[in-house]
Amino acid sequence: MQQILFPKVEGENSAARRSSSGRTLGDCVIRRSDNLKFMAQLETGAFKLIVTSPPYNIGKSYERRSSLDAYIESQAAVVDEAIRLLHPRGSICWQVGNHVDGGEVFPLDVALYPLFKRRGLKLRNRIVWHFEHGLHCSKRLSGRHETILWFTKGDDYAFNLDAVRVPSKYPHKKHFKGPNAGKLSGNPLGKNPGDVWMIPNVKSNHCEKTGHPCQFPVELIERLVLALTERGEMVLDPYMGVGSAVIAAMMHGRVGYGCDVVQEYVDIAHDRVRQLRTGTLRTRPMDRPIYDPRLPGGGQR
Repeated sequence: MQQILFPKVEGENSAARRSSSGRTLGDCVIRRSDNLKFMAQLETGAFKLIVTSPPYNIGKSYERRSSLDAYIESQAAVVDEAIRLLHPRGSICWQVGNHVDGGEVFPLDVALYPLFKRRGLKLRNRIVWHFEHGLHCSKRLSGRHETILWFTKGDDYAFNLDAVRVPSKYPHKKHFKGPNAGKLSGNPLGKNPGDVWMIPNVKSNHCEKTGHPCQFPVELIERLVLALTERGEMVLDPYMGVGSAVIAAMMHGRVGYGCDVVQEYVDIAHDRVRQLRTGTLRTRPMDRPIYDPRLPGGGQR
């Protein structure tokens, strides 16, 4: 495991630990801090994955609403620091939705893309995260997706497809003709998950729900952690919220770093880390089918 170059969470040590279930967990560093101050103390090029969901500038309780231009300017400073901290073979994943002003929708991925492109990063995927629950709009179609912009510094970057394959729709399909006739046509490990991800968002009946109004589902970040990092490598979330990205990193033996300016959310993140250590933290498994009330048993395993 790489050396941690920042003061650790009170009561934690830097060695990887095991949960009560026996799974080897990664360490974590979480702080209540302004993200630029937090990031300024971290080592250049140390992070294999920087994954976050910044505020959308829509007036939530944890953000101060500003003009869209001012919002983009504030994001530029954080993006600059993220690029400094990113490993040469690392990835930045910026997850955003829409800014809404006067009933007009401004897609933040479109607004923020130039910040990364002007700094030389290359977009690998625009991942669409689809979910089925949210506010019901009366003057436009209800929003049911957000996006993840996945950038790298160059063409030599880490990508572990086998770690995130999903079950094939037709696992026993075989080649009909040619030199491989009769052999399985698909990868035995499953198929590429593609760039549209159907993952439930965290609403009131979700097992991960805390007091945060816009919480990451852990499984969304797990897929990014597994695909873009290796065990022992470092993952940073500069808008940590209640620590879902840190939890996802720790669950798979990575070192999770995160900060937030809201003490309540930092306290919840600390508590979730403790629950993970003791094996009592509830998270939605990555391989669980999405609940469908029209199917027997809801389609759950």
